[in-house]
Amino acid sequence: MSSRSASFSNFTGSLTPSDYDQLYYHLAVPSDLSLKLMNGIHRLVLGATGGKLGWSAYGMPVVELTTTGRRSGQPRTTMLTSPYQEGSTIVIVASRGGDDNHPAWYLNLRDKPEVTVSVGGKPGKLMRAEIADPDERARLWPLITADHKNYAGYQRKTERQIPVVLLRPIDG
Repeated sequence: MSSRSASFSNFTGSLTPSDYDQLYYHLAVPSDLSLKLMNGIHRLVLGATGGKLGWSAYGMPVVELTTTGRRSGQPRTTMLTSPYQEGSTIVIVASRGGDDNHPAWYLNLRDKPEVTVSVGGKPGKLMRAEIADPDERARLWPLITADHKNYAGYQRKTERQIPVVLLRPIDG
């Protein structure tokens, strides 16, 4: 467990600089529960509006990504935003809000890159997830952060390099 994950159960009333760092981390980085809750609310909005609301967020299209669980082998679906697209390639960012750990969906597609992607409520398409190599990430990152500065903020919160993932159609 990282020092950032430490609990405040021994709080004595005075905060050290380390305590402030931990408090900031807990307030600034979403927990697993809050991420699952946000996904659930997003699905509720989509369902309640018949898909009329919820396919766009923060000026980005929303993507429904289904991966195969790397341990369970079961389908795992999550709602993500795509800050950049090139032709039929959809770009997603494994930011997890600037957390020090990669999101589970990223670990799943890293191990099993065949995914299903739905955009705008259309039927899902089979796609292959490719993690951008350093040159490709260096090209894409400024394009992503120029319009969506939140990703640059997430990168500043963590020591890990946040992966950029390209979702490409599987031909034929």
